[in-house]
Amino acid sequence: MEIEVHARLRGAMRTVWCNFLSSVGLEADDNLEQTVLVWDDEELIATGSRQGNLLKCLAVSPSRQGEGLLATVLSALRQEAFRAGHRHLFLYTKPKNIDLFTPLFFYPVAQTERVLLMEDQKYGIRNFVDSLQPEKQAGTIGAIVMNCNPFTRGHQYLITTAAQACDHLYVFVLSEDQSFFTAKDRMEMVKLGTAHIPNVTVLPTGPYLISSATFPTYFLKDREAAPQVQCELDIQIFARYFAPAFSITRRYVGTEPLSPLTNQYNDALKAILPTYGIAVEELPRLECGGLPISASAVRAALEAKDWAAVAQLVPETTLRYLQTLYPAQS
Repeated sequence: MEIEVHARLRGAMRTVWCNFLSSVGLEADDNLEQTVLVWDDEELIATGSRQGNLLKCLAVSPSRQGEGLLATVLSALRQEAFRAGHRHLFLYTKPKNIDLFTPLFFYPVAQTERVLLMEDQKYGIRNFVDSLQPEKQAGTIGAIVMNCNPFTRGHQYLITTAAQACDHLYVFVLSEDQSFFTAKDRMEMVKLGTAHIPNVTVLPTGPYLISSATFPTYFLKDREAAPQVQCELDIQIFARYFAPAFSITRRYVGTEPLSPLTNQYNDALKAILPTYGIAVEELPRLECGGLPISASAVRAALEAKDWAAVAQLVPETTLRYLQTLYPAQS
């Protein structure tokens, strides 16, 4: 048995890998940093890949089940992840596979009918939520989950309006670094833009609430269902862990006339969260020039070096922050 680790698969080796995944009902994923291949002579018998702290495309030949090959693959991936600085790993799989990964020290975070999310830290999500040190707030507690790429006047308006409708509002900013602006910059812009609102607390989501951009779909037969599956999993994590810890009973979203995917997510929120005792309030989007203010419009203005347009779309705090990021343009 021979174990190989590759940064990128090419040519005939990639073809063998793709065919192997297909034979076990998986599709190849191109967003990978490393792939482990386990060979028996010239036969590929097991594989697994990694993108950041997420393990993907884990498969063992049906004829070689029970030989500990999954443990071999995970061990190699863990070593490579550790070298890359990742100390906390996640994987998505089918719910029926839970008994394969639990003995290998992966623990369930949440699952839907079609997807199971696992992590390699026992009680990891509970420990993370506890680390945010939720304060016991009286009255009606609301929440907003945002990416803020970057923080716009629309985001500020939504937060201000929601804060006026409840006693305390938690704003969770997505922590994954898959956006135009880093998680650090996005968090800072939100904090600066809400510092004047006394009943607002801004917090990170950690690695638990993710965007559809990073949700793996390689194990789903129906790729078109992926956004709905991701929505369901994301909502369940929020409802089971974040909401109870902060006594959240309302979640606020903005109307979404521009993005069908975000609109689908809002519909899923309205369908699922009330079953957990969490009401969903949809607030109208702030407009500028007859169009809803969007972060994508801000990014386009930045690309065009149109600071006058940027100034119309973002609060003064964001404008000053962006000018520090792009001093040569401003």
